[in-house]
Amino acid sequence: MSKAQYWLVKSEPFKYSWEKFNQDGLTFWDGVRNYQARNNLKEMKEGDLVLFYHSNEGKHVVGVAKVVKEFYQDPTTDDANWVVVDLAPVETLKHPVTLEQIKAEESLKDISLVKQGRLSVMKLKAEEFDKILEMGS
Repeated sequence: MSKAQYWLVKSEPFKYSWEKFNQDGLTFWDGVRNYQARNNLKEMKEGDLVLFYHSNEGKHVVGVAKVVKEFYQDPTTDDANWVVVDLAPVETLKHPVTLEQIKAEESLKDISLVKQGRLSVMKLKAEEFDKILEMGS
């Protein structure tokens, strides 16, 4: 079995919130129209863990999801360039971890959330993922 990978996905809460995701219990991650983000979706494997980040309003990591189905054609478009993965919620963080807290944490200064603010799907190192979880517990 391959080693688990770790990711962060962003969603604007008014478009798709953590609360709605938990009500749904499963969603496909659509609307990605950036090639780097799309390539990251294509790299996701079943069982990978994903931090769920509320962007624009809130600007904080609110929960952990997991990949339950690997990439397939985005059903919201006929353009074969775009793909989705299926995600399911795993747990809500006890304390949301804000962008300010992440920026203030020396060990997280190089993550894409800080370096590439507009990227909606990004890879994290295991220790970065674990640090954010620890900050939120």
